Amino acid sequence: MTGEVKTVTPAEAWDMMKGNQRVVMIDVRSSMEFLFVGHARGSVHVPWIDAPSWTVNPNFVTEVRKVMLGGIGIGEHTDDAPVLLICRSGKRSLEAGKLLMNNGFTGVYNVAEGFEGELDEQHQRSTLGGWRYHGLPWEQC
Repeated sequence: MTGEVKTVTPAEAWDMMKGNQRVVMIDVRSSMEFLFVGHARGSVHVPWIDAPSWTVNPNFVTEVRKVMLGGIGIGEHTDDAPVLLICRSGKRSLEAGKLLMNNGFTGVYNVAEGFEGELDEQHQRSTLGGWRYHGLPWEQC
């Protein structure tokens, strides 16, 4: 591994996206979460774990490389485009980021708090932190 996954707040991630057109946000949640719970505006979906097997996506690194090579990508500049990873609370995306770093990616960032944040005392999300909690742009199908 050539470095570590860096952690940024949701607001810092949004600022990165607005300030650098090369930045790509990858949402690693399941398809159901991405579509029905919602997702950060401008994010691209590449699931880390998804139905029906609910196991780690064996093609995750390859699928992320395809996204990055789709126009903004790896190898056409002196360094890799920054990759922001987001999940529900920041745990899956951190694991996904470690895998990317172990496979030659640089400039990998984990969005702390994720899209929905941690559970509150009533076992609900989006009340203590996360992309939506901070009022950042999002959409859903």
